[in-house]
Amino acid sequence: MPGKHLIIKGRVQGVWYRKSFSDEALKNRLVGWVKNCEDGSVEAIIQGDDQAIKKQIEWARKGPPLAKVDLLEVQDDETGMEFAHFEIKR
Repeated sequence: MPGKHLIIKGRVQGVWYRKSFSDEALKNRLVGWVKNCEDGSVEAIIQGDDQAIKKQIEWARKGPPLAKVDLLEVQDDETGMEFAHFEIKR
């Protein structure tokens, strides 16, 4: 399944970024996961329809209202894994 690996940097922790990202992913019928990283960034793997992935990436550039995204890194998903649903990793 086609997918992308995202790293989101900026003010993205403590602003409901993961929950909002997950809600948006579910709306776009994507699978994968999102999690906070120790360096203050957020990391995600999204898989699904190409158009849905593009919509999610566009959303991720801004995030929820309290977020301030400084950098969005997007690479192809190289995990080789296929996910059955979308989850917020702790």
